[in-house]
Amino acid sequence: MFIAVPLETKPSWRSPPWMTLLLIALNVLVYFGWQVPEERAVDRAAVAYANTPLPAIEVPAFVKYLQNQARQSGKSADRQRADRAERAWKAKVVPPLYQAMWHEGAFREQLLAGEVIKPSDAEHAQWKAARAAFAPQEPARFSAQWAQNHDANAPFRPETWLTNTFLHGSVGHLLGNMVFLFLFGFTLELALGPWLYAACYLMGGIGASALAAWAYAGHGGLGLGASGAVAALMGMYVVLYRLRRIPFFYMLFFYFNYARWPALVMLPVWMGFELLQHLIGGSRVAYMAHLGGLITGALLMAAVMRWRRVDAPTAEAARTPADAAAAARQAELKPRIDKARQLADSLRFGDAARAWQQAAQLAPQDVAVLKSWFDCARHEPASDSFHAAARLIFKLPARDAAVRRLQIDSYRTYLNTAKPGIRISPATMQALVRSFVAEGEWHDAEQLARALSRMSPPPEGWERTLELLVNGLAKAGKLDAARAWLPVLERDAPHEAVTRWLAGQGAA
Repeated sequence: MFIAVPLETKPSWRSPPWMTLLLIALNVLVYFGWQVPEERAVDRAAVAYANTPLPAIEVPAFVKYLQNQARQSGKSADRQRADRAERAWKAKVVPPLYQAMWHEGAFREQLLAGEVIKPSDAEHAQWKAARAAFAPQEPARFSAQWAQNHDANAPFRPETWLTNTFLHGSVGHLLGNMVFLFLFGFTLELALGPWLYAACYLMGGIGASALAAWAYAGHGGLGLGASGAVAALMGMYVVLYRLRRIPFFYMLFFYFNYARWPALVMLPVWMGFELLQHLIGGSRVAYMAHLGGLITGALLMAAVMRWRRVDAPTAEAARTPADAAAAARQAELKPRIDKARQLADSLRFGDAARAWQQAAQLAPQDVAVLKSWFDCARHEPASDSFHAAARLIFKLPARDAAVRRLQIDSYRTYLNTAKPGIRISPATMQALVRSFVAEGEWHDAEQLARALSRMSPPPEGWERTLELLVNGLAKAGKLDAARAWLPVLERDAPHEAVTRWLAGQGAA
């Protein structure tokens, strides 16, 4: 198995690939709206079939039909299929045999035409009556009607060269095709526009079916699936990018890696792999449909590019305005960081702190920038720069332990160093209390909480902060420390559960 997935671009959701999403939705709708109900109806009919006289008359003929097929083809897959059917019949396991007959279009057509159980056969009258009684329980055929028929005597129905591309054999078959449809489709839709892209997709599916019709004519079975049309997108993709080196993720059997190749190199690789699989594989996968799709897609894109200019999207072009703004901000940030580091290396900490402050204006939540600013500014503990750096660190979202440890360490340095004293708001103090509680730093948490408890009126959110602190103390087993907060709880949070619990503990 060989798979190669391009990684050059990503979809822009400000201008979504709506035609690709519509094609995916249509495939999903057909499968779950018509094919799945058909399969369920076939399952029900198979159970009913087992309770009729028909299996004793039809199944032996079906097993014989499969055995003849296996002898004629010489394929191991056909031999195994015939053996499974024979074993099932000997075990009188009828429903799977009915399902197999349902999907074996050529045999079913002969059976219903009276060419299997003939008028000269002794059981013909019984069979005809049983067939007539059972026929209303059989569902209408949907997949077989719209799939590509490769039976020897199948009528020429060119419309199925397109309709079969919207049918799938299983959820896994559907999912695999839709993933690759999206991966290649959104880039091509961005390059061609939705309508030309959709036209090329449909023509690619027809081209894939045309080669499959030639390669598999008379081989029996049904051709269905979007893989031929998706292969056309792959052919279009490599012609669009031609010799540009594109990053690909690839997997060869159990080995996988990343590589950067000229896109056009992938066309003969894909074609060669599909042709090799067709020649040596006994699988029922329509590799020639894939090859037909690749060829059709490559020719279509070559024709489109001769008719009009088509620009291959790049990672840069696919970026959203937000991405572009972030990249511009990063480009402006780098020289400021470089300057600040040079000043710090020269021990010019005051100048370095001001340079880091300028960098922080562009990246106010960059942990590394804020830490570097704080470390330089603390050499001037009375400066506004030192106080500002500390406040920004304390206001960082404390989602992980690393940020909380930075806040704790910075707070202790700030508390012991700042002149004339610390300058932080009640809201920031409460945020620090929450960080201290999360890290089990009870001394610092209680110290800040005492300062907050002395404020009048209490700051907004104080009740929640107090509850969090006392609950944390109790859960950590520090019940005496938790009880010491009971007077404050009864004053500021009298209705909280922790207040009532601690009051009850005291009464006990």
